[in-house]
Amino acid sequence: MSRYMPVYQYPDMMPVDISFVFEDEKPAGKHGFCKADGENFRFEDGTLAKFWGVIFNGASCFPSHEYAEQVATRLEQAGCNIVRLHQMDSEWATPNLFRFTAGKRMTTTRKLDERSMERLDYLIHRLKEHGIYVAVDMNTYRKFKSGDGVACANELWDNHKGYPLFDPTMIELQKEFATQFWTHYNPYTGLAYKDDPSFVFCDITNENDLFRPVKKGDYKWGRVDHYDNMFRDLFAQWLKEQGMEYDAYGCDLNEKEGPLVLFKKHVTKKFGRTMYDHIRGLGVKIPLCLTNWNKGGALVEAQEEMDFQDGHYYYYDWSWTEYEKVSQNKSLMEANFCPLAACLASQIHGQPFVCTEWDMPWPNAYRAEAPIWFPAMACVHNWSAMTIHTYGYHTRRSERSLLGKESSSNAIGGTPFREGLFTCWNDPAKFGLFYHGALMMRRGDVKPADHVIGATVNADNAVVQTKLALTAGDTHRIHVVLNSTDTSDLTDIRPMDETYKLEEPTLRKADHGQVWRDMKRKVGCVDTPMTKAVFGVVGNRKATMTPANRNLEIKLDGLSVDANTDFATIALSSLTKDPIEHSDNMLLSAIGRACNHGQHSDGEKLLDIGTNPIEAEIIDAMIAIKTSNENLRVWSVNSEGFYGGKIDTVYEDGWLKFQIGPNHPGLYYLIMEE
Repeated sequence: MSRYMPVYQYPDMMPVDISFVFEDEKPAGKHGFCKADGENFRFEDGTLAKFWGVIFNGASCFPSHEYAEQVATRLEQAGCNIVRLHQMDSEWATPNLFRFTAGKRMTTTRKLDERSMERLDYLIHRLKEHGIYVAVDMNTYRKFKSGDGVACANELWDNHKGYPLFDPTMIELQKEFATQFWTHYNPYTGLAYKDDPSFVFCDITNENDLFRPVKKGDYKWGRVDHYDNMFRDLFAQWLKEQGMEYDAYGCDLNEKEGPLVLFKKHVTKKFGRTMYDHIRGLGVKIPLCLTNWNKGGALVEAQEEMDFQDGHYYYYDWSWTEYEKVSQNKSLMEANFCPLAACLASQIHGQPFVCTEWDMPWPNAYRAEAPIWFPAMACVHNWSAMTIHTYGYHTRRSERSLLGKESSSNAIGGTPFREGLFTCWNDPAKFGLFYHGALMMRRGDVKPADHVIGATVNADNAVVQTKLALTAGDTHRIHVVLNSTDTSDLTDIRPMDETYKLEEPTLRKADHGQVWRDMKRKVGCVDTPMTKAVFGVVGNRKATMTPANRNLEIKLDGLSVDANTDFATIALSSLTKDPIEHSDNMLLSAIGRACNHGQHSDGEKLLDIGTNPIEAEIIDAMIAIKTSNENLRVWSVNSEGFYGGKIDTVYEDGWLKFQIGPNHPGLYYLIMEE
């Protein structure tokens, strides 16, 4: 029978503090500015730059001084070294860039609010001192106003998609904002933002393109006649210049191939060059990207001139409204495709790649798989950064905060799930496992896959091609190759729309063997000298498993897990420079299902969000670690960072053996020499 224990998450601390592992990396910026170097980011002094962290959304970007210090401390303790400042321009949240509080009517977005900027300045200062870098978006949810000189402003959604890429007024407003932002002087650091090396990369616009199919009345992308007519006029002019015959005024603006797609690609490239040159002209030194999702080969090619590429991925399938909450409750390990395919299909060979939004949201009971599998796969594909969406939307944090508590309903950008569904700061099943993601990403515990397959795409259409990435993405690195790409260092070249044949289709394994998942058993593993983990259906599930699979011990190279609890993530990392086999200081995390007290669902439909406290299932498992150190002791650690009790151990034949769960249960166990 499952047992649960209350777990309190505190806004100013983590139960275990691993900041000492990266003590030499403070302050952020000590290595100079971040630069693109082939497919990697490097600092000016040559240091490889890898980032693992979170997103601050909306009002979270403008905290009080007290909370800024608290959150910087907590993120450092968790091993994070980057915060993406996202949706700072969102009107639905306060503070935002243009106003500090709700109430007074805002008639223009052409002036930065002084109080908001003072708070942002202080946050950046405190993050920097704690070794945490910053990434930013320029244009995310800005609601253009008639006072900005924007036509038909009352018909536009927040940052109406597509139109800011070609409307001259909106482009000038974006250039004006970039000037205001990057030349802003931070009195706490003594630097203008453009001169501060704690900023590491920037997206010019967020999830914004011309290739997504749009219908009149669609949320965020609904058609506005004024701008559609402007677009058709520009299209007709371009057709004339190209000597092409085409019906610019009668065509379907959602066509996925032909002259319309070529024109959209032209407009996208032009916008990218315009904004890139303007931002560079301000003296901004860090890598720049146009936007951050895959909408087909044409959009991939349109971004080829940028410094790096960015992608987003969420593992969910839901129908989440104000009144009905339905969300998939499936294991990531059973996916019969590589979930990262859309990102891999926009990873251009020879450029760095970052994933600035990823998640496996609450209330999926299997979400504890994600904070291990995602960073492990990011390492397999040699990505430079990962930030989860999201740490939170506001700063009203308390150890009594619920999982899934909404800060509003359908009012926030027309979306009813903002705060509750995504927020992870107090989720033991997600942020509670960030230690190991940080160690894997920042230290490179998992090495990049040995083989790189070049994938050709049709760059003249708006069809997302992913077959190769879907079938080979767990095994090899997949890089898009375009006409100008140097392919001399690739293992193979194949079309992106070609299926890759695997020897064992249900066993998805990186070609170097350090990361794998068994789709049949719904279990995954990371097996490296510095970090080892098992996650998914790791133990006995009598109701659904065959006798052959019950209590099946999972054996890695130097770690054995024999679990009685059916679902769990059990991760072990060395906290020293020595591998696990010789380390005298290790962290073992054991986390599975987590929910609010009384949380109740009917299948995948959430009926009751529950109440405080947050509860985590106690993981019961026998652990065996191969180690040369016979003097290791195991202590459980509770929510307050206290030792909960010493776990009985046996050392024999070079293996340290102990059982977690029955006595002194916790989410964390420190394994240290006395």
